[in-house]
Amino acid sequence: MKNNCMHEACLYLELSNHTEDTVFPLHTSIVLFLMSYCESTSIKVFLVPNEDSASNLLWMKGAPTNIPINILSQQELPPVVKSCRLPALVEKDGNFCRAGLAVVLRHIVWRTCETDCNRKDVSELLGFKKTCLKACAEVSQWTRLCEISIPLAVEGFMKNLSDQSVTIPPEILHLEHKLREPVRVHNDDKIRRRKLQLLSKESNEVSVENGLKRSLESYTDGRDDTSQERKKENKDTEVCSLELKTALSKLTLEQVPAVTNREQSSIRKVKTTDLPPLEHVFAEGIYFTLTDVVLLPCLHHFFVSLGDCRDKTLKTLPFLARWYQSVQEVSGVKKAAVSCGIHLLNLSAPLPSSSAAVSSSCKPKNDKDETTDIYFRGGPRPTMNKLEENGISANFTSHPYPSWSLDWGNLPVAVNPIEGRLPSERALRKQQQLDNITSIVTKLAKPGDTVVDFCSGGGHVGIVLAHTLPLCQVILVENKGESLIRAKDRCDDLKLNNIWFIQANLDYFTGPFEIGVALHACGVATDMVIDHCMKAQAAFVISPCCYGFIQNTVKFSFPRSQKFRNILSYKEHMILCRFADQTAVHLPPERKIIGKKCMGLVDLDRACSAEECGYMAYVSSMVPDSCSPKNNLIVGCFQVVDSI
Repeated sequence: MKNNCMHEACLYLELSNHTEDTVFPLHTSIVLFLMSYCESTSIKVFLVPNEDSASNLLWMKGAPTNIPINILSQQELPPVVKSCRLPALVEKDGNFCRAGLAVVLRHIVWRTCETDCNRKDVSELLGFKKTCLKACAEVSQWTRLCEISIPLAVEGFMKNLSDQSVTIPPEILHLEHKLREPVRVHNDDKIRRRKLQLLSKESNEVSVENGLKRSLESYTDGRDDTSQERKKENKDTEVCSLELKTALSKLTLEQVPAVTNREQSSIRKVKTTDLPPLEHVFAEGIYFTLTDVVLLPCLHHFFVSLGDCRDKTLKTLPFLARWYQSVQEVSGVKKAAVSCGIHLLNLSAPLPSSSAAVSSSCKPKNDKDETTDIYFRGGPRPTMNKLEENGISANFTSHPYPSWSLDWGNLPVAVNPIEGRLPSERALRKQQQLDNITSIVTKLAKPGDTVVDFCSGGGHVGIVLAHTLPLCQVILVENKGESLIRAKDRCDDLKLNNIWFIQANLDYFTGPFEIGVALHACGVATDMVIDHCMKAQAAFVISPCCYGFIQNTVKFSFPRSQKFRNILSYKEHMILCRFADQTAVHLPPERKIIGKKCMGLVDLDRACSAEECGYMAYVSSMVPDSCSPKNNLIVGCFQVVDSI
């Protein structure tokens, strides 16, 4: 089928495999489930089979009956989508793409609410501050667990399931562990006091009932034991469902009149530390959010695949079983599940208890455990001296084009950073920063090259490059949609036709490119950009920022280079990172000098890491130094070795 859908937004989902009741990958099932829940009709949906997918139509059993779906070959994908991992959503003009599970899901929610302002249930999926799954997976363990780890773990479990034994994936065990933790939510104190009041009421009712029971004991012969036990079970269930009642009624101060909602005097006097904790009803607390939408298809297929081992396994996962049942109580969930061919189970799991144990191996390694004492007294001098003793110092290469500058006075207004809503003084410094980066990129770029502006923000770098290099394709990659929309508005005014906009985390951009740039990429983002460029054997021009945010992650460990690892420990490297941030204008000169040296050493480690991978790399400073407190530049070019 030809892709002639540029009159509306188009959503592209991968189709890799399918069974009688499952569409793979699970990312696709998750998106389709949300589409069905939202009853979204403003987005045209395409399934894109890969080479391994079967040719039959079993996938239709897992597709929503209320959402029209088309099949599209990979060759027919829009060019911008071919540079991204699916799922991906493209706007009608074809140059603005949103890629990645969390980004796509959040946009579907936003688009649904824009189309129908009465869908409050959909808008609340984004959470209290509308930040649910907003943090990228590279820096958020929770987003990574929900967006990547759980779907992959369930897919792997289903593909490798044997009849001999069931080994629960550690990611599932970790989620079970998270559901055992106390909940902190907005209006936390008020809801906990309401819980204490309800528990007190339940306790009083039980006391009265026990008194009546004792009075009647002389008139019974024990034949009512079964009835009394059933009453006790119902009472226990009612107590355990207090959070569920709160969640489903959306108990808040604003929704209940102050007079009727005021707690008893005895309840108000209870210290916060003595209040009963809130338990998880849903994944992020007591309210149904986008996280639950992500996890439901995954956990459903996991429970289904357990088969005869389900009852035994659920004894290890009582909190997940309770969560699964709670989600089914949310209005619209069962309808969406039926539409997607998901036949929800009725799990008869035991009530969660504090005695249930979860293996400690399911907890992710916390790098901070290794570095609890990194803030020791004495500053960075011992570490700097240690490096100098081994022949390493913060030497900077001279800027290759110190006097190069754009003719800002004759450039279109929309190219100027002032157009990006910056104050005049900051706009001048931004012009100087752009001169430093553009001068190097224009010397590296050739006609037909693709230049990617990573962590592009409002597009200050990318817009200048697209205007300055009309024969090159420029791509802006940024995970904040608001920033990209501002950049697109400026480009529309300039009528630039050599620029794309991709809202995605770095990992979801997979297209080829020749040069990567980043201006003030915060913390580990600099290392992610360098790594992305090295995998593509692309040149890079990067200005780092926020050294204090650097820390070991799932993908990166520090120091980055073997040269530095032979000398420094992680703890010593973190000392350099913390002091590298002390370059602010208001600081004493001697502290700024030390901060600049620490900056140079941290970035020299990054440059050495690139050199160990076949790059020619160096660290330079922007000119003038006053254009930014974070004025380092890391420049690298891949060296092609001629084969003999």
